[in-house]
Amino acid sequence: MNRLEKSIDSLLKNYDDFGMVNRSDTENLPGRESIKNIVRGLEELLFPGYLENVRTDNGNLRNIASEKVNQLAGILIHEVEKSLAFSARIGALNCGHGGCHAAAALVTDDFFEELPKIREFLSKDLEAAVRGDPAAMSADEVILSYPGFQAITVHRLAHFLWTRQVPLIPRMMNEHVHRRTGIDIHPGAQIGESFFIDHGTGTVIGETTVIGNNVKLYQGVTLGALSVKKGESGHKRHPTIEDNVTIYANATILGGETVIGRGSIIGGSVWITQSVPPDSKIYK
Repeated sequence: MNRLEKSIDSLLKNYDDFGMVNRSDTENLPGRESIKNIVRGLEELLFPGYLENVRTDNGNLRNIASEKVNQLAGILIHEVEKSLAFSARIGALNCGHGGCHAAAALVTDDFFEELPKIREFLSKDLEAAVRGDPAAMSADEVILSYPGFQAITVHRLAHFLWTRQVPLIPRMMNEHVHRRTGIDIHPGAQIGESFFIDHGTGTVIGETTVIGNNVKLYQGVTLGALSVKKGESGHKRHPTIEDNVTIYANATILGGETVIGRGSIIGGSVWITQSVPPDSKIYK
């Protein structure tokens, strides 16, 4: 037996010993490439004509939207079904009497019904970006090029699936946009209207973060937990940011009981682990 054959035997034994193999004799897992394509298709559906080389007008917009919705719905049902089946297999979820396919179809119907509302939220995020950045020359520029707007777009989609207890896929969606933008928003985070992240690289927003309306963050902001102990899972571990707060670059705000009061300004590079009252100005 040559060395390569020995390596293959050793690798196969390692598969048996340590797992981490998506085996065909169990429910398959959602595919990264499929989720990437779903995200791209949803962005095209939300902003017709911006991301694909297709001219849109009132005469063809309905046909374009109808084709995309039907195509994406079929793919999403398949991926959600795999995700739910995986969760059922490990005992974390019961798909109900209709089975995981029926549950996936219901979630997908709910998701596409929610898209107009998500788009309404995004219109306010877009307005906040144009209003909040002197360098923004137009809304079109923000849609095409701003990483913060791309991140919040995907987050609002993923958050809806998170609220419907769809496993795996919301995290996969957000990690896809994380790789694109450098902005890491957990799909569980609750984010209000007119949210804007300027520049954005290195921004981290944790799972149980609650953000109010008209909040503006800069690059490198961390809204995190004081502790990463596994036993704290299921508890509020990340801060609450009330309405009309601005947080400047590289500020770190930690803890589930930490509340940044409405109207506050948090300066760059500060470290906060306790609440501050409304209309505060905190500088290093």
